[in-house]
Amino acid sequence: MTLKGQFQEDMKSAMKAGDKDRLKVVRLALAAFKQIEIDERIELDDARVLDILNKMVKQRRDSVSQFRDGNREDLAEIELAEIAVLETYLPEQLSAAELDEMIDQAIADSGATSIRDMGKVMGQVKTKAQGRADMGAVGAKVKARLNQ
Repeated sequence: MTLKGQFQEDMKSAMKAGDKDRLKVVRLALAAFKQIEIDERIELDDARVLDILNKMVKQRRDSVSQFRDGNREDLAEIELAEIAVLETYLPEQLSAAELDEMIDQAIADSGATSIRDMGKVMGQVKTKAQGRADMGAVGAKVKARLNQ
C-alpha cells in the first residue's frame, strides 16, 4: 500500500474510532497531497509524499517556537500533537553516528576536498537520507567537514 493510501485508510479508521484530533491532521495532509496533485497535474509517489510530510512537520516546529516566544503554550501543545501524528508516517530518523558515517562515505566517494565540492556531497547524501534527516542540519555538517 502506498503512503497516500495509508492516509486514506487511517482517515476511515479515525472516523470510525471518533478520534477527532488524528482525523484533523490526516485530513490536512490529504488536502495538501490533493492540492499538489491538482496544481502540478501529477500522481504523488511515496518520495514526494514524504517531502510534503517533512515540510508540514518543519512548519509546525517553526510554529511551536513562535507560539512559545509569544507565551501561547496552549497553541504550541496543539502543534506538538500534530507533529506527533505526522511523525508516525515518517521513516525512522538517522542517528548522529549513522549520519556522520553517511557524510564521510559521500565525501570519500565524490573525492570532495573543499567547500566547492559541497554540491556533489549533498547530492549523494540527499538521496540516501531524504526523509530520515533534517537536510538543513546535514548541510551544516557537510560544510563543517569540508572546511576542516
